[in-house]
Amino acid sequence: MNAIREPAVSGTFYPAEPHVLKREVETYLKAVAQDEPARGIVGLVAPHAGYIYSGQVAAYGYKALSGLAYDTVLVIAPSHRAHFSGAALLEKGAYKTPLGLVPIDEEISEKILKSGALVRADAKAHKEEHALEVQLPFLQTVLAGFKLVPLIMGSQDTTTCHQLTALLYDALKGQPQRFLIVGSTDLSHYYPYKNAVDLDSVVVGHLGDFDPEGILEDVAAEKTEACGAGPMAVTMMLSRKLGADAARVLRYANSGDVSGDRSAVVGYVSAVFYRSEGRDGT
Repeated sequence: MNAIREPAVSGTFYPAEPHVLKREVETYLKAVAQDEPARGIVGLVAPHAGYIYSGQVAAYGYKALSGLAYDTVLVIAPSHRAHFSGAALLEKGAYKTPLGLVPIDEEISEKILKSGALVRADAKAHKEEHALEVQLPFLQTVLAGFKLVPLIMGSQDTTTCHQLTALLYDALKGQPQRFLIVGSTDLSHYYPYKNAVDLDSVVVGHLGDFDPEGILEDVAAEKTEACGAGPMAVTMMLSRKLGADAARVLRYANSGDVSGDRSAVVGYVSAVFYRSEGRDGT
């Protein structure tokens, strides 16, 4: 085993004790009254705040994966701490959480790195980033076993999103693995409750319409906000290339719904992208 990426936010964003963390994640999942699940899920958008605020919203997305199996999960997250162009990949070793190690899919990572200079190997960009890490305990709970391709985006402009989508698709197409793409994002930050809901409804609408271009355009025009607009758009575009033709928004809420403080809230959403009945992926 190569280098281990140690947890950066266990004990702050989520519990550090394995049994407490497992119980908390399972409690969130059990609270989801699931409708008929969308089979053939290729992509998922989930929030990345502390579990006390966004864990229940995240659970709606991850509950939808119940009974499904994937060999490799690509988690695409924004960079909150490191500043760089393109995207950074941890290409070897494993991510560690209190629930254990998640091994890197080194074969796919190598293909990605060979596909172009937009993605580079950079462990430092991953060291302190929470937006990717917080997805893993949910994945470890709902999936029996999987390998990870962890990507952090330093640039989120439209050109980078399209280039990264094409690069990733070139690396994945024709491979035997069953892939899941996870885009990590929160929505608007620190607006009064009603203003936040209005801003966030723009993203939620585009998610339901399976319209990544609309998200990028409206974020650029400052009609809405999402700290992970790039990861969200790439997840949607790559899911479409992998055969998804339908989208479903599963849950929207914000921190005010949890804390009761509606003066300055942060928005959260879960959505899935899937192959409708009778469609085969590539």
